[in-house]
Amino acid sequence: MHPSGQPGGPEDAHHPREADRPGGVAPAGWRDATRVVHAGEPAATPGAPFRAGPVLAAPYHLAAEGPGGADAYGRTDNPTVRALEQAIGELEGGEVVAFGSGMAAITGLLLATLAPGDTVLLPSDGYFKVREFADTVLAERGVTVHTVPTPGPYRLAELAPTLVLLETPANPGLAVCDIAAVAAMSRDLGAVLAVDNTTATPLGQRPLALGADVVVASGTKALTGHSDLVLGYVATADPGLADRLRGWRAMTGAICGPFEAWLAHRSLATLELRLARQEANAAAVVEFLAGRSEVTGLRWPGLDPLARRQLTRMPGLVTFELADEAAATAFLRATRLVANATSFGGLHSSADRRAQFGDPVPAGLIRLSVGCEDPVDLIDDLRAGLAAG
Repeated sequence: MHPSGQPGGPEDAHHPREADRPGGVAPAGWRDATRVVHAGEPAATPGAPFRAGPVLAAPYHLAAEGPGGADAYGRTDNPTVRALEQAIGELEGGEVVAFGSGMAAITGLLLATLAPGDTVLLPSDGYFKVREFADTVLAERGVTVHTVPTPGPYRLAELAPTLVLLETPANPGLAVCDIAAVAAMSRDLGAVLAVDNTTATPLGQRPLALGADVVVASGTKALTGHSDLVLGYVATADPGLADRLRGWRAMTGAICGPFEAWLAHRSLATLELRLARQEANAAAVVEFLAGRSEVTGLRWPGLDPLARRQLTRMPGLVTFELADEAAATAFLRATRLVANATSFGGLHSSADRRAQFGDPVPAGLIRLSVGCEDPVDLIDDLRAGLAAG
């Protein structure tokens, strides 16, 4: 479907067929570690691998009468991408549309759903590039943009938003909000509620089950966790919205490549193992940092009562403040295990000084992504970094 709701040609969208769905939805009784290993797998076939390799194709052979229900062209059709979408959909509890990056997913959602005269409510403490996009592209299209801190208050009756976007836990400040409460308010007003689930992942938080209409996320981060690919996705229980997003993706070319999709599906199998190690490491790191006089403003969702009620596991993301830019720079130069890099959720621990990228945060604020190293080695490295500052 075209985002306007008008049907397009054979290349405009791919509508999943039951025959495409590899293996079906995992049994509800399976626990997380089992679900991620088997999500999106095809039915067992003697002589076949557990999961097929990537299908690298631009054109496909067509029947003489036209594409029909078969794959036709690589921009709209790819079985490897569909297998990944099925796997993530089993975890999020909705229909998934994969994009080439997290920003492609979130901008695609905003552009495909908002029209001139609409109003969008964004987090003032979320990913700054989303606000930058809204203040330029959306505002130029006649969309009214409002922001609110992640903890609220959410004056939805006053602002009358068409779409509410939450990012919880927020990046980089890690504030949280009550998704179910905002979902109830949005539903009463007829507003669409979207939740950026990048930080939590679907194993840490299920926004659709809490009442959200849409989930958007960067799969570049903890979901795939190996720091070797870029992708994003939107999940929704609304098939009509999923079709609109596929149409938008087809027309804009904001697709996820099949090799990246295959890498992501492979990496998804270790998600529960990685998150468990990162949560345990983060807890140890937070305990260490809490005892250091150089550190202020220590934040981790595991310290937040609302996060402990809403999330089923805590992310390995920690923020803290050092005295100033010089202290933060000295810290980043001195660490050996903690790489100076601007991403999070990977096997390798990393950190960055967020103010240098445009986030409206103190100059000495450090966003620390706790990886899967041994916690003793990691804390020793952090101790050396703090001593250098």
